[in-house]
Amino acid sequence: MARPAAPGTPVAGWKVHIVRQLRQRDRTQKALFLDLVPAYNHLLEKAELLDKFSEKLQLEPNDVTPTTHQGPWEEESVPDLDQVPALATLRVKWQEKEEGLRLVCGEMAYQVVEKSAALGTLELQLQERQNRLAALEARVAQLREERVLQAQQVEEQQARNAVQRAAYEELRALAGLREAALRQLQEEARDLLERLLQRKARAAAERNLCNERRERAKQAQVSQELKKAAKRTVSISERPNTPGGGIREEAVAVAAEPEPLDSEACEKWKRPFSFKKRRGHSIGGAPEHRYQSIPVCVAARLPTRAQDVLDAHLSEVNAVCFGPSGSLLATGGADCLIHLWNVVGGRLKANQTLEGAGGSITSVDFDPSGSQVLAATYNRAAHLWKVGEIQSKETLSGHKDKVTAAKFKLTRHHAVTGSRDRTVKEWDLGRAYCEALPLPSLPTILEPPARAPGLSTSFPTVMTWYVGTTSSLVATMTRRSGSGIAGDRLRGPHCIQVIPVQGRVTSLSLSHDQLHLLSCSRDDTLKVIDLRVSNIRQVFRADGFRCGSDWTKAVFSPDRSYALAGSWDGALYIWDVDTGKLESSLWGPHCAAINAVAWCCSGSCVVSVDQGRKVVLWH
Repeated sequence: MARPAAPGTPVAGWKVHIVRQLRQRDRTQKALFLDLVPAYNHLLEKAELLDKFSEKLQLEPNDVTPTTHQGPWEEESVPDLDQVPALATLRVKWQEKEEGLRLVCGEMAYQVVEKSAALGTLELQLQERQNRLAALEARVAQLREERVLQAQQVEEQQARNAVQRAAYEELRALAGLREAALRQLQEEARDLLERLLQRKARAAAERNLCNERRERAKQAQVSQELKKAAKRTVSISERPNTPGGGIREEAVAVAAEPEPLDSEACEKWKRPFSFKKRRGHSIGGAPEHRYQSIPVCVAARLPTRAQDVLDAHLSEVNAVCFGPSGSLLATGGADCLIHLWNVVGGRLKANQTLEGAGGSITSVDFDPSGSQVLAATYNRAAHLWKVGEIQSKETLSGHKDKVTAAKFKLTRHHAVTGSRDRTVKEWDLGRAYCEALPLPSLPTILEPPARAPGLSTSFPTVMTWYVGTTSSLVATMTRRSGSGIAGDRLRGPHCIQVIPVQGRVTSLSLSHDQLHLLSCSRDDTLKVIDLRVSNIRQVFRADGFRCGSDWTKAVFSPDRSYALAGSWDGALYIWDVDTGKLESSLWGPHCAAINAVAWCCSGSCVVSVDQGRKVVLWH
């Protein structure tokens, strides 16, 4: 019989049910067997009784037959002759009963055989079920052992989890303490940096003030000496060299040349008042042709609403630039096209489409006259168009990788391109001549300076370019040129300073006063670099602002009062440069990340372009 299962085990229910069914079957079969055994015993008793009667009936006729021939007892045997028929009748009856009993015995024997066969089958089934039950009991025992083993493993795992949880709590508490210490150190570093910047700014201001006073004093001294020299009169007479008579001219009073001054005063006097334009070569070089001065915005106005929205390109728009007049706009995209737009009455009207670029356009720039357009492309070249002509006028090829930036210089027929091949090339557009400048890392953008007019070519020229790189650096590249042997030694590009910033730099924007540089980087910040001290002056952040790509561009307003950038969620963010606070955030029709922004030179409107082909004009 099966052992009763322990309560609470998962196999107790079905096991009890099987045991109950087996017991019920045993009781039923046992009752049938108990009914069959007495009937079989009774049948055997009857069969033995019938055998005895049969033997007696077979012996009785032998005893009766000889008595019929006995003479002496004939009178006495008369009555026995009357009993012979009765015995025969009784014998017949017993034979009939014997036959009936034999039939019943045979039927009962057949039933006994059938019952025995059924009992054997049931015994086989019982044995099979007992074997199955034994196997199930063995399986149950195995599962119980496994359950006990797994329970032990669970307890061990719980113990390990408790230990790890305690260690995690300790590490979490330690991390919290270290984060607090880190925040405190960052705040202290920020305070130290701010104090350092303030001290540098004060020192620079004091140095500039001292230099200005010294310069004014020297200029005043030079002016006094010039006035004294101008009051003198000299007589000039010319006589022919021939021995005969000749012409004689009377003396006239004119302003004489100034007396020789010391070298330092002479050099200071030549710089602000010499009207020779420097070329970057010797004094006798040809004068450099420069563009006329561009008007500077006095006060920029903050945009408040989207005035016009256009699906300008077939794919994402990467670059946008206003012309110097503010009425012409250029946009370039990944569809290898540049579209020119007229800004009329707060609307954008299509002007012209420039074709011929062999790759995705990453940068667009107008020359200061507004008559030419320069674009950087991903086909390792920059292309030059003349406004009014559809096809490219010139292809500036020579880079070994994608060209990521292209800018015009303020001198005519000169431009600069930057590439991912670690070079910056300066191009003479008239002679198709370029010079490669090595960089400390891969450049992404360029920001050229605007040289002040009226400098003498007698002194060495210093040209500075600010190069943003993909390795979180802003490099200051300088190209010097001069006259004579010393000028030849100074001529040549070299890096004079590297300013580290956090995150990959995506764009640079130089203010009109050339004192500040705005950088946008992938750490979701904008940084204002004071070029007088070559250090970061201000860092702009905002909740929700994220740099959407590696070519996201940020710009200064024309008056350098604001910094403008587009975010990955299609919003424009404007910061006040002086206070460092977020001045405004504009949500409009952009549904994708904004790639580039441009501020009109008059300060009255802003244009933004995104990765969803849209160009939006803001007023």
